[in-house]
Amino acid sequence: MSTAAILSNSVRARYDNAYKKGALSRRVYDLLCYPIAGGNKDIMQRSSSIVTPFISQMGISANTISETTDITPQTLLDGTATLTPTSRADAIQDSELLLLQSYTDYAAQRHAIVGENMMATIEALNMDYSLCASQVIRTAARASLDAGTTTHYLQDSEFFKAGNMLKEMRCPSAVSADGGALPSGHIAIVPPDAYVDLVSGGNVVSIAQYQDMGILFNGELGELNGFRIVVSPYAKVFGGAGAANTTSLGDADVLSAAGAALDKTLSITTGTNAASGRYITVGTEETGSTLYPENERVNHISGTTTSVIVGRADNGGLLYDHATTDVAKNCDSVYPVLYGGPMSVAKAYASDVGEFGQVVGPKLDGIVDQFVSLGWKWYGGFAVINENWLVRGEYSCSLDNI
Repeated sequence: MSTAAILSNSVRARYDNAYKKGALSRRVYDLLCYPIAGGNKDIMQRSSSIVTPFISQMGISANTISETTDITPQTLLDGTATLTPTSRADAIQDSELLLLQSYTDYAAQRHAIVGENMMATIEALNMDYSLCASQVIRTAARASLDAGTTTHYLQDSEFFKAGNMLKEMRCPSAVSADGGALPSGHIAIVPPDAYVDLVSGGNVVSIAQYQDMGILFNGELGELNGFRIVVSPYAKVFGGAGAANTTSLGDADVLSAAGAALDKTLSITTGTNAASGRYITVGTEETGSTLYPENERVNHISGTTTSVIVGRADNGGLLYDHATTDVAKNCDSVYPVLYGGPMSVAKAYASDVGEFGQVVGPKLDGIVDQFVSLGWKWYGGFAVINENWLVRGEYSCSLDNI
């Protein structure tokens, strides 16, 4: 039987490429990861957890060499860290009729969408570890970071502060093919809003004026103090987690009706101050190490209890579904910058399924094969084995000062 779900090898290869392209477009925090146990071949089959051993260094010796007695050898200590693998999977399902009648390249787009969802899911799992590591630099508590305070912004001095911390802790950097350290061996993952303050800061502006105007005109700072700067719209933002506006939506401003993906309005219990602040963040405020990947920031356009908004979905609406328990807040956002190296986070994955998961399908389902399912699956996990190889900076942003 010839249907939309039966693919030739060439078509399947093209669709698999669409899946990988969708996945890699969302890859950000994975840049700080390294696979443990030599590429993880069969690592998932050996144990439900992966233990990494550590051995202490020798102390500086004060031994002299005697002609009559032997030296006393040192005793090394050992310790371990554990990575516990898990799994993730999801799928979409369409009718065969939809695929047959579609005038767009929807079949290929489905693969890209599924690939992007896989990477977004795995990145969220990674962030639960990498963005919650112990070393933090900030000029005030997260809830006090203020968009109106210039000393709370991301500045070039923060890269020297974080860089020296990582160097002091001997965080490995990227190396060249001959084993030498690269000049930009560390990585800094920066949200785009925070990057604006970095580029428009005093020292960077001075360098741009006298050496390279492209830094300002093209926004191409590239690297700073040995950090390769990765600016991505998929970098994490703690929306609404900073200082409150004078007129603010408070914790009591929950949604009075559930919001669905693609909705262009929000139902807020009071909404009196919905127009204040730069964004409304919908979700659960991230005050500590528990992250909520489906929090999203939207622009308020008009209204109060029923607010017209512009969001990140393709139609300009909400990207995710939101329950009535979700809060709408317009406090300043907090922008975490993650500093580390290419070996700062350990990851494991099942080699048979792959580092970036595996496409499952398209598969026919239903009594008359009238449904076409497409999914992905992944087995693996993350762990911050070396807490001293990651630094998280937290900053406010001048763009929120409205």
